[in-house]
Formats: sequence, C-alpha cells, structure tokens
Amino acid sequence: MNTTPAFNTAEARPLQFPIPANVYAETVLSVKHYTDRLFSFRITRPQSLRFRSGEFVMIGLPNAEKPVYRAYSVASPAWDEELEFFSIKVPDGPLTSELQKIQVGDTVIMRQKSTGTLVVDALTPAKRLFMISTGTGIAPFASLLRDPDTYEKFDQLILTHTCRHNAELIYGQELVAALESDPLIGELTTGRVTLYNSTTREESARMGRITALIGSGKFYSDLGIEKLNPETDRVMICGSMHMLKDVKELAESLGFQEGSLSHPSSFVVERAFVG
Repeated sequence: MNTTPAFNTAEARPLQFPIPANVYAETVLSVKHYTDRLFSFRITRPQSLRFRSGEFVMIGLPNAEKPVYRAYSVASPAWDEELEFFSIKVPDGPLTSELQKIQVGDTVIMRQKSTGTLVVDALTPAKRLFMISTGTGIAPFASLLRDPDTYEKFDQLILTHTCRHNAELIYGQELVAALESDPLIGELTTGRVTLYNSTTREESARMGRITALIGSGKFYSDLGIEKLNPETDRVMICGSMHMLKDVKELAESLGFQEGSLSHPSSFVVERAFVG
C-alpha cells in the first residue's frame, strides 16, 4: 500500500491530446494503491460543480482524440473541496488500464453533469439505513457517510462491505475509523455507524456473500439487531451486478419498494456504477 505525495504544480506533465469541449480538466492531487486490484485518488474540484452526495460522474483521461468515459461514484461528500474516487484496476479495461497509472500532477477529465439514484432524497425518512456494497461499490457510501444530511434523516447507519480478500476491505475500514475524528461530522457519527465486513475467497472472521449472511440470519445475530423491516428501515445497494439483483429481490420479498427522486420510497439501487 502506498500513497503518492501531495501535488506540486511543478510536477504537472504535458497533455498528449487537447482537452475536449464542455468537460472539466482537473489535476490529480493524490493517489493511494491498496492492492493490485484497488486504488483511490483525489483530484481538484471544479468551482462550478454541484452534486448530491452519493451521485456519480463520468470521468476519463485526455489520452485520445475521443476519450473513453466511465461512471464513477464520487466518494467524497458534497461539501468537500476536492473529489475522491475509489477504483478497480482492470488490466485490459478501456479506461482503468490507463487510469491505474495516474500520478500526482496528471490531468483527469470529467463531464459536467452528475447523476445517480443513491441519494437520501430518493428515500423516505426511517430509523435505520442499510448500505449494502461489494468491491468499489462502497464509494457512494463513503460520500454519504461523511455528509451531515444523512444523519439528519436516519438514526442508525449499517454499512456492509463484501470483497474477495481481506486487503480489499481496508478502504472501508479506514473510512469508518476516521468518521468520529472528522471535524465536521464527527459528533454526529458517534455510536451511529456500524461496519459489517465479509470475504468470499480469503479466510476471514466472517465468510460469505451478504445475501447468504442475511438469509441465514447470521447477519442479524452478529450485529444483535432486528430483521430488515420496511416500516423502520431503508436500503441502498451498490456493487456487482449479481449482488444488485440478489439484494434487490431480497428487499422486494420483504416488502421494500424501489424509490427515486420523483417518488421516494424504501430502497434504491445504483446500476451505472463502475466496478
């Protein structure tokens, strides 16, 4: 695991291709590699960019006449002066094969519109909010967990993060560990956030897919909580397509109804997320 030092303007490198029209061109401020499959990075934030915590943007690199863009959830909250992203590394991926090589001072391009379904305004208020994630699907929840608005709408937040290997869980563990010392939202988070990790390949204290752990009842017994109930709970889902399908079906079988900004309800799914 390594962290690239803070940005120095002298380190900026020349662009290979001109910046396309109507996009933001932002500078990489830091890069942190967690494993050979996962890394995070922070870039400058355009002054005109407005987004809701939990939304995603389309990002790319100025390395072609027609750059490739992919959807990336913004992992930093809406109030942050920088933009954070959490990405998978795909050796032959159209974007991530090159994105994983970025260094401080490089340029990342971004389309000007943000969107997405994982926003608190798409849910009606409730006692508990369950954030179900796999892999880099934790990114929008990293944004929401650091936003005061989330704590105004829900009393308890339960974040689940399932990965193949233990090292892939570090990003989420560091995120939650830092919440209480956050100068803006630290007081709001005390005793209100629970992280529930599991692995599917490497041996760990808790093994299995989240749907299996919920279905068997182990999830509830491990945490000492009541079962999911649409009267008291709300659910957000982000991660692999297989997990999205399974958790969505589980939620609907329990009486949860999918919500949107125009019709807020009891659960939401992000289908456009990369990774």
